[in-house]
Amino acid sequence: MSSLPDDVDYPYEATTGDITVKVLPAYVDDQSDPSESRYVWAYHVRVENNGGLTVQLMSRHWMIADGHGRMHEVKGEGVVGEQPVLEPGDVFEYTSGCPLSTPSGIMRGSYGLVDEAGNNFDVEIPAFSLDSPFALRTIN
Repeated sequence: MSSLPDDVDYPYEATTGDITVKVLPAYVDDQSDPSESRYVWAYHVRVENNGGLTVQLMSRHWMIADGHGRMHEVKGEGVVGEQPVLEPGDVFEYTSGCPLSTPSGIMRGSYGLVDEAGNNFDVEIPAFSLDSPFALRTIN
């Protein structure tokens, strides 16, 4: 998926140091099959380098909880097969997906980055909810 327009309202955002991570999740109806307990979401991520140093995104670490609280951990190199380099002011965007066996869930995580001086650091990926039209809603 190409980048989204600059005026898109990302409902989830976290800033760690000079790096901002924004997430926009969306339920994917045509890939989901509730009768088979298969619910799929796409999530669009925008990583912004607001600092003065060039950085490279080296790794990802996701914690994914389904609607029953079962946790699934995902670790790996880069994102969508890339380890993007972001110069000061650069933005990197990508879209990925997540299937669950429940109609709702939550994802959160972090990216491992290295700056041009060789310093390794982690940045927060904001926690975001995965809600399908089939998720039960309760009002407290």
